[in-house]
Amino acid sequence: MAEKVAKVGVKREKGYLYFLDKKGNVSRAKMARGKKRSGGKVQVVAKVGVKKKSGYLYFIDKQGDVSMAKMVRGGRKKKRR
Repeated sequence: MAEKVAKVGVKREKGYLYFLDKKGNVSRAKMARGKKRSGGKVQVVAKVGVKKKSGYLYFIDKQGDVSMAKMVRGGRKKKRR
């Protein structure tokens, strides 16, 4: 289950990928489509400054706020030959 870290309320535009950058700010980049392979430059949308904890996945939820969820590690063991 995810929990909110910061209320930002970012309004999303179509054709952009929204993410948390290394400094903990909400950023966006133009998505590459079709023959146009190069993505756009990264723009900071909101300065939040979230301090990230290891073992957690940070994302922008449907309301445009920053949320975090515990990363699931593990799975089935691979057979050794």
